[in-house]
Amino acid sequence: MLRFLESLQFVLFIFFTAAYAYQFVYLAVGLFGKGKQVRQDAKLHRYAAIISARNEEGVIGDLVKSLKEQNYPAQLLDVYVVADNCTDSTASVARKAGATVYERFNKVQVGKGYAMDWLFKRIFADKGEQTYDAFLVFDADNLVDPNFVREMNKMFDTGEYAALTSYRNSKNFCDNWISAGYALWFLREARFLNRPRTQLGVNCAVSGTGFLIAGDVIREDGGWPYHLLTEDIEFSIACAVRGRKIGYCGTAVVYDEQPVQFRQSWDQRMRWSKGFYQVDAKYTAPLLHGCTRGGKRGASCYDMLMTVAPCNLVTIGVLGLALFACLSSLSQPAFITYRVLRMLGRIILTTLRGVSFSLFLFGAFTMAAEWKKIKGKAWKKILYVFTFPLFMLTYIPISLAALVGKVEWKPIRHGLAKAQKEKERA
Repeated sequence: MLRFLESLQFVLFIFFTAAYAYQFVYLAVGLFGKGKQVRQDAKLHRYAAIISARNEEGVIGDLVKSLKEQNYPAQLLDVYVVADNCTDSTASVARKAGATVYERFNKVQVGKGYAMDWLFKRIFADKGEQTYDAFLVFDADNLVDPNFVREMNKMFDTGEYAALTSYRNSKNFCDNWISAGYALWFLREARFLNRPRTQLGVNCAVSGTGFLIAGDVIREDGGWPYHLLTEDIEFSIACAVRGRKIGYCGTAVVYDEQPVQFRQSWDQRMRWSKGFYQVDAKYTAPLLHGCTRGGKRGASCYDMLMTVAPCNLVTIGVLGLALFACLSSLSQPAFITYRVLRMLGRIILTTLRGVSFSLFLFGAFTMAAEWKKIKGKAWKKILYVFTFPLFMLTYIPISLAALVGKVEWKPIRHGLAKAQKEKERA
């Protein structure tokens, strides 16, 4: 049985290496490939920027201001905020900054997906369904580069895409190891996942904020029917299954504020983990069917399947079953149990070392490729490459807790970085 455990570890290593081998191609394209070229004389389309905000009075004004200052004709860009179950002055701050604000109060249908759906329907009722060519989705803590809309418009005007995602940078990369962990992951997602996907003609995944949705998509869906805890991933997978194309615009930059407190990070990633399980339950069968189609659509479905696959749970579950089988068949419990546990400990440590080294390489490649775009002192940026594996490994207890626990949508408090900087200047 001890040999069986070692063999099982080797089989899992081979299986996962083969399953994710295609990402080595993504790595090469991300390092050496060029971004997708688009026409510079694109037709100017009309957009609505939509923001779902809950108790975001500290940051919503800055976001609206950055949208109002876009290098894009003001008459072609409207800004809408849904103040969702707010108990502060989010609505009044957003109105003062120049946004059109709707206030929503619903304690049953809680979460960004429900709020977006409600807002789309209000906009259609008040403005008409054909008013906007596309919608731009942001989180309240974002800041938007002045050329964001113009750059997105260039790719949208190609007519190839049902949705577009953008380059997601960080407002507070170097605050601590938690904010840096988030930021490195999103930068890796942009450079080594979404950028290669677009260059190879495979679907991208939208990630929470800074993305565009074609108006035709919203009209066909009758709003935003994506209400799982990770509505962005649900939308991305639904697009892959249905053959809708999602692209990446690396020249459109949005700056995101990341959590700095572990409690908030735990709650947020618990929601993400639970949302992934929900997506797995709902879409694994359609994705497997989509993989059989072949071509770029099949490749997109396979990529999305690998994106949401609960690999860590598979590894832990198989090892747990193997240990149970070993212990159940022992003839000399006291003596061999110690040997089994020692062997299992060695296997777990070997696995953790391998995973940690892989994560370190992910972080190191990302930092090297994006060094100039990351704000912060050099020594901090280097330090946070080494803490990146630790941040990612905390997903193990989080994913286990999400599997057995009840998870509800909870707001993340933003504005902490801004408040700290204002305190330092005072």
